Amino acid sequence: MSLDQTVCEDLKAFERRLTEVISSLQPSTLRWRMLLGIISICTAVGAWHWLTDPNTSAVSFTQSLCNHPFFTVASIVLVILFLMGVHRRVIAPSIITQRARSVLGDFNMSCDDTGKLILKPARNAHPHES
Repeated sequence: MSLDQTVCEDLKAFERRLTEVISSLQPSTLRWRMLLGIISICTAVGAWHWLTDPNTSAVSFTQSLCNHPFFTVASIVLVILFLMGVHRRVIAPSIITQRARSVLGDFNMSCDDTGKLILKPARNAHPHES
């Protein structure tokens, strides 16, 4: 095998692995996005009920939270999710592709959101020479 064929095979193997890694993250990312969306909606609905309750201003803060367990639990779960790093898990594939693009840029390459390699035109080392 020539050097060009070896390089081409290496690039194809790298592209296959990159697309495999990104596609394997998609189901997990979708589940985290759904969970974060549901908990965010629950927190917003609970907050609306908590804030529009006329008794909220008449009782202590802790008592008002006890009067609205849906909001309290949803808020606690949302805080726990963010402490666990759900915000990073939700965008994990884009983090991987951005880091890959950063490294591939040194080799006049890039990749799309699925991990497919994009070869850029070669840069001229000395553009003003004739």
